[in-house]
Amino acid sequence: MASGFPIPVSVLTGFLGAGKTTLLNRLLKDPALADTAVIINEFGEVAIDHLLVERSSDGIIQLSDGCLCCTVRGELVDTLADLVDRLQTGRIARLARVIVETTGLADPAPVLQSIMAHPALIQAFRLDGVITLVDAVNGNATLDAHVEAVKQAAVADRIVLSKADLVADPNELEMLRARLRQINPGAELLDAGDTETGVAALFDCGLYNPATKSADVRRWLGEEAAHDHHHHDGQDHEHGHDHDHRHDQRVRSYSLVHDGPVPFSAIEMFLDLLRSTHGERLLRMKGVIELREDPSRPLVIHGVQKILHPPVQLPSWPDGQRGTRLVLITLDMPEDYIRRLFAAFTNRPSIDTPDRAALENNPLAIAGR
Repeated sequence: MASGFPIPVSVLTGFLGAGKTTLLNRLLKDPALADTAVIINEFGEVAIDHLLVERSSDGIIQLSDGCLCCTVRGELVDTLADLVDRLQTGRIARLARVIVETTGLADPAPVLQSIMAHPALIQAFRLDGVITLVDAVNGNATLDAHVEAVKQAAVADRIVLSKADLVADPNELEMLRARLRQINPGAELLDAGDTETGVAALFDCGLYNPATKSADVRRWLGEEAAHDHHHHDGQDHEHGHDHDHRHDQRVRSYSLVHDGPVPFSAIEMFLDLLRSTHGERLLRMKGVIELREDPSRPLVIHGVQKILHPPVQLPSWPDGQRGTRLVLITLDMPEDYIRRLFAAFTNRPSIDTPDRAALENNPLAIAGR
């Protein structure tokens, strides 16, 4: 792959009416997003007409600031592959970043899977982060009614509150903020109306960047996600709010920590079993692993449901803190299963090379012995 790869991809999501278009308009005016391609699901959803110069028959739109806008008429994979082809054949001079905007009703997981798992794309692109917009006026009602909205918040690296200035009751706004922190304690919560909520705050979320050979592991995993996060009955009734938050109760965030190196085979089998038994419930997973085979170079892993991005080994520990740290955001996944399985592979030397067939038939057996 030529120089300039992999290209960072950011996913912009949020429920219908959350303000993705308004934020996108503002971001595209920033010189920091020069040479950026914007991929949208449907042309009619994004009102960026004031930026358009020319629309070609294949869905590629040239913007006045030099960016590209692509409409997704087929698979997202095809659109990304076409961008790579245009770059390699000289039809695009430079491509510094890609922003994928999902439809308001979209479950973001398939989009993330397309970026992270397709064999033809993993060398060309890397997932930088997920930016989720939440309408402050209708946010609580939307989260109550639509599990897709909860998923969008749960997988985010950045959650951006829009229309906060239109909320009459400050208690309602604070209640929404607290609710979003419960759903996703590792995400940074920002305000779209804040002048500092720009490119610098929303992008470069901390995953390994080949251009700088560095990673901000603490930010990527989420400062608050270092502590176990649970949803307890009764905690959602602050400020007199009487909704049961039925969708929120299904989403939980777990931190798995192990002090010391772990064999690659143990981590590999743990992840394989977790994804094969409960993959659809694993909304997102991030982790940094201290490998027994090479403890001086941390292994970065990143997954969405059953898809695991090819692990990347960093040249050195970026924050000085060694060990294994995993953050899992789950939907209806039993905590006991996760912790017992993880403990089995990290705390029991005898299972470095366990009987894989036996584990696949009864993975809880080893976790319970």
